Amino acid sequence: MTNKPTLLVLAAGMGSRYGGNKQIDGFGPNGETILEYSIFDAIRAGFGKVVFIVRQEILEVAKEKFLPKLQGKIEVDWVIQSLDSFVPAELKQPDRVKPFGTAHAVLCAKNAIKEPFAVINADDFYGKEAFEVLGKFLSTEVRPDLHAMVGYSIQNVLSENGTVSRGVCETNEKGQLIGMTERTSIAREGDKILSRGEGEVLEIAENTPVSMNFWGFHPEVFGDIEAMWNEFLPANRENLKSEFYIPTVANNLIKAGKAAFEILPGGKTWFGVTYTEDRPVVIEALQKLHKEGEYPANLWS
Repeated sequence: MTNKPTLLVLAAGMGSRYGGNKQIDGFGPNGETILEYSIFDAIRAGFGKVVFIVRQEILEVAKEKFLPKLQGKIEVDWVIQSLDSFVPAELKQPDRVKPFGTAHAVLCAKNAIKEPFAVINADDFYGKEAFEVLGKFLSTEVRPDLHAMVGYSIQNVLSENGTVSRGVCETNEKGQLIGMTERTSIAREGDKILSRGEGEVLEIAENTPVSMNFWGFHPEVFGDIEAMWNEFLPANRENLKSEFYIPTVANNLIKAGKAAFEILPGGKTWFGVTYTEDRPVVIEALQKLHKEGEYPANLWS
């Protein structure tokens, strides 16, 4: 096992609400994608490899976009997430269109990763501190029974252009994750943050930690994920929209007493593109970070 962690990038999503392929859209001053900032931050935090999970139809475009920039800077690998990946013939869903979700995407990388690894969304900006704290955890503390998640205060991860869904965390006295509930239709209303999903109105405290899908795992988790996947598939055979999520994996491991999850405090800066209207906000935020010297004028020169 190398002592350098790997970055696993979930880039197979459809981007249906945004109205374009936001994983390869340019937002930085030189047309950099959001993902390029994450990879830049991962390299300077000591990560040794990046593995992209993509759909077959965007593989060549993604390679053209990223390989020339990353050559000589970090090892790169590619994994395809398809509707057939890890699905036995007798459980295939010929009418299914929707991907199977984030935990299935991670499972697709099982044969490409042998070292501790982080998981991120391709279209979220997580910030330098988040990579530093998770890179350190993966290099020194991770165990088969101890994984991690970078926590973000809910007040810092809302959109001004509509409601969002977030994995709201419950913690124990040690600050470890004990459970996560997906809350939908979250927005700031006056001086309160409210979730109006699931037929109820719920107020969420400003500093409540939420998951922005930035996880750190020991590679033995692949065996646990595969075992859960093999239960999920037959149970959801008739549901063409069912998805197998990373928080489900985390909740199951915690409930079974198989693993604990540290919530790491690196989540200071986050922004992402849920709606097309978020685009100018992200462009402005990145320009500001360049001006402040957080990033060089050109990431890769």
